[in-house]
Amino acid sequence: MGAARKVVVLKGGRSLERTVSLRSGAHAQEALARLGHDVRAVDADGDVLGSLLEAKPDVAFIALHGRDGEDGTIQQLLEAIGVPYTSSGPAACMCAHDKALAKHLMRTGGIPTADFRCLAEGTVKQLGGAALLDEIERSLSFPIVAKPARQGSALGVKFARTREQLPGALVGAFSYDDKVLVERFIAGRDLAVSVLDGEPLPVVEAVPREEDFYDFSSRYEIGMTTFVCPAELDEATSARAQELALATCELLGCRGVARVDLMLEADTGELWVLECNVVPGMTETSLLPMAADAAGIDFDQLIERVLESAFERVA
Repeated sequence: MGAARKVVVLKGGRSLERTVSLRSGAHAQEALARLGHDVRAVDADGDVLGSLLEAKPDVAFIALHGRDGEDGTIQQLLEAIGVPYTSSGPAACMCAHDKALAKHLMRTGGIPTADFRCLAEGTVKQLGGAALLDEIERSLSFPIVAKPARQGSALGVKFARTREQLPGALVGAFSYDDKVLVERFIAGRDLAVSVLDGEPLPVVEAVPREEDFYDFSSRYEIGMTTFVCPAELDEATSARAQELALATCELLGCRGVARVDLMLEADTGELWVLECNVVPGMTETSLLPMAADAAGIDFDQLIERVLESAFERVA
């Protein structure tokens, strides 16, 4: 166990993932207290800077999901006032949070990711819907997944099996963000690899019990999804998934802890990277604690290691 520290847990916030963030933050806060740290929680929906200056913490534990917590905003604030913090730096957060930007970087960096198009709401209105649908159908083929470029926790993810369903899927995704990622749907197994201190943890598989894909309710409502960890994969596939997770984190510049989501395509056996999460959840259904446990790291140990990673940051 490291030295006792004065820790501020940043949670809540103003994003659509506020409820999940509060749960993650509460679990982290309880563990930090058990570990003997002096812990104060700050709900990032108000005067965060004032609260931080008043608290004078040794370190900030970031449990903020979504906007502000994962897009580099809170990281830049903490750097400005000289407070060490968990999670990746601003640049990595900006790249990972914007799924379209992350996928462009993956494509350039040679990391396999599903074919995609990025659509801005203004451009869609200017160019006309019919021509756009024709282009998407020609270049991607159906089924297709439409997702907000800058949301997490599977919020706003819409599925279109046919051209007729695509307009509704786009409208639904655009209701969460003015930039939408449209990508080829990969039928297969939903995998996740968490990376802690530069080392991959065991692969987790999420198996939704009712829907064709893993949505917000599947992820956070207990009983909606069966999780298997370690995932029942052959050794080569498991190693390849971990290798891709490490490569993705290195490409984006992630530090401390992150989680990379992948699909194992049923027809081809190919692995495709979907996205990277720089502030993985710490709730009772979150994948990072599950993977850590499978690696013999209990929740308190996980929280301590995440906290200590804040002081190992490369300048």
